[in-house]
Amino acid sequence: MAHAALAAGRDMTVRRTARGAERTPLGDERPDVLICGASFAGLAVARALTGSGADVLVIDRYEIGERATSACAAPTPWLEAMGLQDAILQELPYMSFTTPHGSVRYRLPWSWSSFDYRRLCELLFAQTDARFVTAKVERREPHARGDADHVVHTDRGTIRSPLVVDALGWRRVLSCAEPAIQPPDAYLSRGLEVHPHRTHAHGDALDCWVERGLIRRGYGWRVPAGEEVRVGVGSYEPRDHVKEPTVRLAERLGDERVRYQGNWFPHRLRDATEDGVFFCGDSAGHCFPLSGEGIRTAFHFGLAAGRELREVHAGRRRREDALARYHAFSAGHGRAYRIAFALQRLVPALPPRVLTLVLRVLDRPKRIDRAFGWYLEQAPPSAVGELPRPAAHATAV
Repeated sequence: MAHAALAAGRDMTVRRTARGAERTPLGDERPDVLICGASFAGLAVARALTGSGADVLVIDRYEIGERATSACAAPTPWLEAMGLQDAILQELPYMSFTTPHGSVRYRLPWSWSSFDYRRLCELLFAQTDARFVTAKVERREPHARGDADHVVHTDRGTIRSPLVVDALGWRRVLSCAEPAIQPPDAYLSRGLEVHPHRTHAHGDALDCWVERGLIRRGYGWRVPAGEEVRVGVGSYEPRDHVKEPTVRLAERLGDERVRYQGNWFPHRLRDATEDGVFFCGDSAGHCFPLSGEGIRTAFHFGLAAGRELREVHAGRRRREDALARYHAFSAGHGRAYRIAFALQRLVPALPPRVLTLVLRVLDRPKRIDRAFGWYLEQAPPSAVGELPRPAAHATAV
């Protein structure tokens, strides 16, 4: 699977990213839908708009698939439902948890899969009929009552659109009402990982370490991914640095400390709409607490926003009604997020021996199926549904 995916990635056309003198003004851009952000959430929104007849413009500072910021693992049923199997590098049917007092290994009712970020983004974009341009989003003007269009400023000019999506990440760039959140005074976790080439066996499990000696409030991970492995540490406390723990974990596992990659990620829901704009993924705090999983939820909420936008473009729903429905959809997940956040606070506080005992008590097939079944159902793959796909794809600018 890994070799096939990588070979397919090499055969795909590489889209040009406008740089330097080629980064010319965009001209008069007035798309029906403007999606700011070309990663998991933004591309999911565009996918849901496929075949709607809307002129959809996706913009991002980077080329599609150019800059990964996560461990790139997601539930396999979601990748299959989204038609992204060709990006999978390795399927992981097990999870292991290690504390200072022992380890447990669970066979899950569903599997994780690690994937190639660029390949997945290219596959997802190929399912859309959107246009793509590289541009750095700088700000949005407050929306005037009665004005049909939003005004978004980029480093290549101004774009106007009646329907705008912020899928740019935790900075929530298009917010005009909320103060900017900045770490460490924000509901953010932080993570860092290394990507060494595989030099020894790493098994078929997504491995986690919950050890205060490694990180005070957080966890370490190892994700096998075909010919490489991803080893990292995440901290729920943004003031705690993660480089030194990442280095120590990699050394313990016998892996090289090469190809560092890291980012901040939210662990608290935020309003999914503001001033007529749809917010998806990390910009709405959709990253799930405790696990720090944000890919599946970005798909989940991105598709929901895209379906509402589809109805607006077709004239079957007013923009205000679509915003209200999407806001309610996102807020409706609040209880699950509160439970996960409570566990995020509880697990690091448990005495290590008690945590080890809890993990061992959970180690029964019915209990595993129930716990991980509940987890998957908070953003189930059945939400993908069937949407039409374009006959041909638009070119990038």
